[in-house]
Amino acid sequence: MILDIIAYPDPRLHQPCQPVPVVTDEIRQLAADMLETMYAAPGVGLAAPQVGKNIRLLVMDPAAKDESPQPRVLVNPVLKLEGEEILSEREGCLSVPLQYRADVWRRSRAILDAQDLDGNPVHEELEGFPAIVMQHEYDHLEGILFIDRISRLRRTLYESKVKKWLKRRNAG
Repeated sequence: MILDIIAYPDPRLHQPCQPVPVVTDEIRQLAADMLETMYAAPGVGLAAPQVGKNIRLLVMDPAAKDESPQPRVLVNPVLKLEGEEILSEREGCLSVPLQYRADVWRRSRAILDAQDLDGNPVHEELEGFPAIVMQHEYDHLEGILFIDRISRLRRTLYESKVKKWLKRRNAG
């Protein structure tokens, strides 16, 4: 089932998420629905708070368009950032309206510890694009949007556009 994606400036997007105490059939179904929603959007990642669930669950698929899908579901991820700072060019987000994109500094490597849907431990070293996707989705679990990582000037200009857009949308 395709879920509704919450959009900025919804305050739920800025709340840190709670750990998933146990993986249940409800969590498995949520993960399946999140993957379906992510692919339909289309996107490469989606975190539970983006669909109104305040839990530490995310899905992602950093496969290139010419590669086979590589869907991932991660429960209670913990991320350790390493490597040099790299520029994630034209980063966007399914929860950020108006298809806004901006350059964001990220780390080139990330060490991931999490669980899969069967409760098995996941330990991976991610580099490049998969590391960037993971950092973006992990930020959601911490209550951080990529627009929180851009300059104050760019953020102010973007917020002004969103306010005008919301005003027009609500007037019609």
